[in-house]
Amino acid sequence: MGWIIVDALDTLMLMNLTSRLSHAREWISTSLNYDQDQEVSTFETTIRMLGGLLSAHYLSTTFPDMAPLADDDHGAPGEDLYLEKATDLADRLLGAFDSPSGVPYASVNLKTIKGIPSHADGGASSTAEATSLQLEFKYLAMLTGEKDYWSKAETVMRVVDDNGMEDGLVPIFIYAHDGTFRGSNIRLGSRGDSYYEYLIKQYLQTSASEPIYLALWNQALSGIRKHLITYSKRSRFAILAERPGGLDSMLQPKMDHLVCFMPGTIALAATGGKTVAEVKKAGKWGKKEQADLDLAIELTKTCWGMYKTTATGLAPEITFFEIDEPPKMEADGPFHSADLVPEAGAEWKDDYVIKGQDAHNRQRPETVETLFYMWRITGDERYREWGWEMFQSFANYTRVGEDGGYTSLSTVLDVPPAQTDNMESFWLAETLKYLYLLFSSTDLLPLDTIVLNTEAHILPRFNLVRGLKTGWERKPRDKDGKIVEGKGKTEAKEKEHKDQPEETAKEKDVDSGSKVVEARTKSDEEKEAGKGKAKDVS
Repeated sequence: MGWIIVDALDTLMLMNLTSRLSHAREWISTSLNYDQDQEVSTFETTIRMLGGLLSAHYLSTTFPDMAPLADDDHGAPGEDLYLEKATDLADRLLGAFDSPSGVPYASVNLKTIKGIPSHADGGASSTAEATSLQLEFKYLAMLTGEKDYWSKAETVMRVVDDNGMEDGLVPIFIYAHDGTFRGSNIRLGSRGDSYYEYLIKQYLQTSASEPIYLALWNQALSGIRKHLITYSKRSRFAILAERPGGLDSMLQPKMDHLVCFMPGTIALAATGGKTVAEVKKAGKWGKKEQADLDLAIELTKTCWGMYKTTATGLAPEITFFEIDEPPKMEADGPFHSADLVPEAGAEWKDDYVIKGQDAHNRQRPETVETLFYMWRITGDERYREWGWEMFQSFANYTRVGEDGGYTSLSTVLDVPPAQTDNMESFWLAETLKYLYLLFSSTDLLPLDTIVLNTEAHILPRFNLVRGLKTGWERKPRDKDGKIVEGKGKTEAKEKEHKDQPEETAKEKDVDSGSKVVEARTKSDEEKEAGKGKAKDVS
């Protein structure tokens, strides 16, 4: 299926690797065929392959200098190659959504277009996987005008939200047959992570015209701060922990490396992709935005500590922490974390606990992703300095000979580390791309004009056109996010506001940026003109 080729397309474009891009495009044109009797992951195929094709379409049509190929020129044969392949793949992936609830099955057969329940976890789908398909299908709906892509994707969000999860925090498994959660494990690591990421990114993708997703994000972030943020015992590093048995269960001081996407996402949400200086100048910076940025800064530091505490300078897959008993929560603060001094016997390192079975490194991107966002948003040079240290460690320990590429490691605790002869496609699609962008000019792909999917594929922000709109509303709920049965919207809202302090009853919007992609057809404009006024959704 050309997994690595398609996943790396937009990285080739950004880096101006034109000869390799030409070979990749030729292979896609002549050899890539999705009519295969093969079961594939709905999620992975969407974020890597559909996302990769859509990003290649966006970059090659919007920034032709990134893809200087003859058949990318207007009117030349094959100019819609990426979009044609994306549409064919998406039509096959839609079979996964044909469940009784609308929640997609974990897998789909590309030839029969039939969804297949998970072979593990009691047949349940991963919550993160089911809710991290929306950016891709909604952009494709905007490009093609096919509303089925849009409705299938947003139905999942409604079904998840209709469960009425407390404080916006969702268990990590959901059944496709009835849309209810399986178990009560709450975490932002594997199977939970990108649900939260796609809340704010859906809001930004459609240029702040779908406030339902901002409300979901704000509720979830408040829940994270209330239930999951704790602090290490000695050095008071901020930890985004887990509650495996639900919100009333014991806190587990564990962070997957996957969780390190979150600091950058918090910063992105605080500014909408603009710099802090720009938001302050616009008069839109308040206590909430500052508190969110402070949390992002502290969590970024914790994630960078995962790298600085190992012999290789690379992070393990999972890190545990020493914490107080009972745990210190954010409400017990404020706390001030220790400096990450480089001495071998530095006391701060004692707060990090790396178990042997968790010490491997798969070249994951989440920390450098956050460094990229933090650099762009704050302008603080230390994030570039940390990124350069990380790159040097990858170059020193994961490179295979002179021409053998890069590989994962069995352990980050030993020098030299044992290599595993495996390179994930996200090393090219995400890790190297974020490193490249970290050291590129800030006017390359301004954050207030794009969203990056959870595989770092670049998609534009756009206005709602062609009749696309939010097709669902949240059920009335109380201040904890639990559904209020039998109450009208107005009554429930009044109750919620009475239960809140005045300053938190209002949500401050973020500026989604003025530069968006408009996909208006002539008929769209004529229809709006006939209504007597243009609809402004930016």
